[in-house]
Amino acid sequence: MADSTAGKLQIHEVEESTATAATCIVRCVAGVVRAGQHFSIDSDADSNMVAAPVILDWINRYERLVDYIDPPHSAKVHMSGEVVGTLERGATLTAITIGE
Repeated sequence: MADSTAGKLQIHEVEESTATAATCIVRCVAGVVRAGQHFSIDSDADSNMVAAPVILDWINRYERLVDYIDPPHSAKVHMSGEVVGTLERGATLTAITIGE
């Protein structure tokens, strides 16, 4: 997938969160976002810091589990990963490809 079409999500609200899992309301702001994809958290803070990926476990739109969302749609999602506890309103996540 080319960078220009990489799926991007923006966090609107974090509903529930633990250190390794979160349920959030998100808006798809670019590309197509699919359940099971891995994401990095976009950050201007420390570009040298490499964070563990965030995994999009499921997507719920209108009380139905769906496989994907595309712009400009919003959905409730569940994410997991080592850094999920750092997610906050306004954060942007970009889909990444996990190498070998």
